[in-house]
Amino acid sequence: MSEKNLAVSFVQYVLQQLCSHTDEIVVESKDDDRGTLITVQVNEEDMGKIIGKSGQTVSALRTLLSVISAREGKRYFLKVIDPRES
Repeated sequence: MSEKNLAVSFVQYVLQQLCSHTDEIVVESKDDDRGTLITVQVNEEDMGKIIGKSGQTVSALRTLLSVISAREGKRYFLKVIDPRES
């Protein structure tokens, strides 16, 4: 499994465990010169679960993603897209 697939699979797995509407989870990745941007879209009702109290859940997910980054020698960034903006 390639590094990008590992990071994307990890984020996908965590979101499936947190969200009620698992069929509406969209995880995409895009490479650029700085690293890999992983974008996440979930149902509006699941946004509170993803963000968490004072952003603690998404911060923890970013911390775990940074562990994968260090382990694989790659840079991963996580962006959660607000469903109300799309």
